[in-house]
Amino acid sequence: MSENNYDVVIIGSGPGGYVAAIRAAQLGMTVACIEKEPNLGGTCSNWGCIPSKALLDSSEFYYQAKHDFAKHGLKVDKIDIDLPTMMKRKDGVVSSNTQGISFLFKKNKITHVKGTARISAPGKVVVTASDGEKTLTAKHIIVATGSAPIELPAFKFDGKRIISSDNAISLPKIPEKMLIIGAGVIGLELGSVWSRLGTQVLVVEFLDRIVPNMDKEMTTALQKQLEKQGFKFKFKTGAQSATVEGDKVKVAWTSGEDKGVEEADVVLVAVGRKPYTQGLGLTEVGVELDKRGFVVVDGHYQTKVPGIYAIGDVIGGLMLAHKAEEEGVALVELLAGQAGHVNYNAVPNVVYTNPELASVGYGEDDAKANGFEIKIGKFPLLANGRAKAMGQTEGFVKVIGDAKTDRLLGVHILAPRASDMIAEAAVAIEFASSVEDVARSVHAHPTLAEAFKEAALAVDKRAIHM
Repeated sequence: MSENNYDVVIIGSGPGGYVAAIRAAQLGMTVACIEKEPNLGGTCSNWGCIPSKALLDSSEFYYQAKHDFAKHGLKVDKIDIDLPTMMKRKDGVVSSNTQGISFLFKKNKITHVKGTARISAPGKVVVTASDGEKTLTAKHIIVATGSAPIELPAFKFDGKRIISSDNAISLPKIPEKMLIIGAGVIGLELGSVWSRLGTQVLVVEFLDRIVPNMDKEMTTALQKQLEKQGFKFKFKTGAQSATVEGDKVKVAWTSGEDKGVEEADVVLVAVGRKPYTQGLGLTEVGVELDKRGFVVVDGHYQTKVPGIYAIGDVIGGLMLAHKAEEEGVALVELLAGQAGHVNYNAVPNVVYTNPELASVGYGEDDAKANGFEIKIGKFPLLANGRAKAMGQTEGFVKVIGDAKTDRLLGVHILAPRASDMIAEAAVAIEFASSVEDVARSVHAHPTLAEAFKEAALAVDKRAIHM
């Protein structure tokens, strides 16, 4: 066994891990990042954010060509789907992204260690690879192993008929019907991909609404748009069991006293993700896990064991790539004696459907529950010049302000490219902006972002174009 000593050893090369590695290297630390998968980038780059967005864009182009081009005077007599080419393009996007991370590792002199990691003691990580074992020693160990899809006992993944989100980005053919268990972000996004390509999508959800962690008014509006696109929903419904019969899956469900069976070609289980801590040796060295298996950390991402830290999905909270990135940066800056910090109230959340739904800060119910007296302004895209020019006027912007102080509390956007528009709102909340600050800011015309300004004006009933 060989010895290798570093200032920081990071387990996992997803958004939290690789960003922490780069920032630590920038701060002059010697860094090793351990990854058990063939490519860097974790779930986000290989099976999640990047490939799903590549497929969302490809499927959206097809949907527009089929349904919207004629409105623009563009005549397409026939349009076909070449699924293998679409998948090849998606794989190319993934490869480009992971290769980019490898380049950044080399640029910043970060040691990429291939293998499976296990913390054997504080300051020591054993890496097992095809060529044997070696031990890395470090002043600081950062666990950034992310999460994995939750598998339901009655719906064991077989990768073909009963699938996880990992499988849903690589289906060999377009299903005639897909049943999705779970109306969260992952289910709606992947459902959108296949719905646009012609699949009948049925979403079964135990709760009474989609995306329950976002503003209810906004998610209700998104649900209506998805239903117009062909989605069907069964709420307050529990999926009980699955029976694979040939090339079909029969799913038994219950809703109150009602029972039934739905048949589908593919069942996508999208009920959330669980922390990945398997085989890491955490509890053996004294690291505490909570009852759901998340690593317990303090405000500085320190576990109960000095020198061992954790960030990203593995510690819970918002399971978002950009949240993990910010935690990685904050942690290594703290290790370097700087003032690393993450403002969780300014972390945006996005559903990449069409229209997209993006939010940052408080939702209406959350703001009230936290004791705020609120005032609300809304502005419809139907009154926005750029949205009219695009032919995409479904959606609106909702601004929530503090009625006493005028502080901007939350922004919610249902619109094309809401994922880009929300950045302005995140900056405003980070700087503790007032609603008036946004209302007075000059926005270029014509842009979708003008709807944000108008919604801010509408808080005090001053919207110009409504």
